[in-house]
Amino acid sequence: MLLSVSDAATSAAPVRGRLPGFFTRLFLLGAKASAARHNHVPHSLEDIRRRFDRPCFPKRLSSLQVRRVIDIRVPGATELRPARLYVPYGRVRGVVLFMHGGGYVHCGLNSHHGICCRLARQSGAAVVSFDYRLAPENKFPAAVDDCWAALQWVAGEAWRWGGKVAVAGDSAGGTLAAVLSQMSRGWKHPPLALQLLYYPSLYGERPVPSREVYANGYVLSTRVMEWYAQEYIHDPKDLSDPRLAPIFAASLANLPPAVIALAQCDPLHDEGTGYAAAMEKAGSQACTRTWPGTVHGFLNFYAFLPGGKSAIHYGARKLREAFARS
Repeated sequence: MLLSVSDAATSAAPVRGRLPGFFTRLFLLGAKASAARHNHVPHSLEDIRRRFDRPCFPKRLSSLQVRRVIDIRVPGATELRPARLYVPYGRVRGVVLFMHGGGYVHCGLNSHHGICCRLARQSGAAVVSFDYRLAPENKFPAAVDDCWAALQWVAGEAWRWGGKVAVAGDSAGGTLAAVLSQMSRGWKHPPLALQLLYYPSLYGERPVPSREVYANGYVLSTRVMEWYAQEYIHDPKDLSDPRLAPIFAASLANLPPAVIALAQCDPLHDEGTGYAAAMEKAGSQACTRTWPGTVHGFLNFYAFLPGGKSAIHYGARKLREAFARS
């Protein structure tokens, strides 16, 4: 059974000396064996994108969980962008703009299809999964600009789904959700009901202990993070821009309530707990929950890892509660 390390904001250091859990170890061993068997190393960005934009569970079976799945076009900063709308059965009680992870470089609507189906069914809210422009063709802050335009559209259409809006995302998508939450302060629409952040990157160049503890051997390595940064940013100074590293915002007051779901064996773990603590210190509401023995990206493997399924259910419950009280 997976237990919560914390369900309140905390700045405590990560639990040390813990290895990935049993199911996670099996998954990692299977992935290594598959890579060795196929002797395949991605040679190009196109190859990486093709391999990572796949769901871990059949799309058609996932789609059965919701009433409708509709491919739509949503305004981005420069053009209409692909998006996918998930409408649950029964009365719809809000709408969530969901942004996928992938280091701003890969993943998309297909890789996160099952996650969005389950979030919609379990939360009772409509979910709009948005396909923002990817790097390196579109450098920072292109993804931010696209998602901000999409959020403005979602907020303008929210009356169709009860009028209330939340943002959510995993990894880089969680960062984008946090950035949009800051940008939405004082806008013409009602305040966001919730920001649901799955293992986001929030600190940019500011160091945290978990980056040292889990620097190698836990899926998201220091080398991989550096590669993502090289693909996305123009200049090292971007690493202290609040649109990339939300912790550098001038103020964390008056933000939408935050729910931050974290993997324990993740170099980004302490960024989540630290950001929640900083939010609470500024007077905003935030809580964190850590899934012991999990690694970065575990949400995408909900079909194999119990922690992924649990984290989706947890986030959906928090969305349902937020839409009920806001």
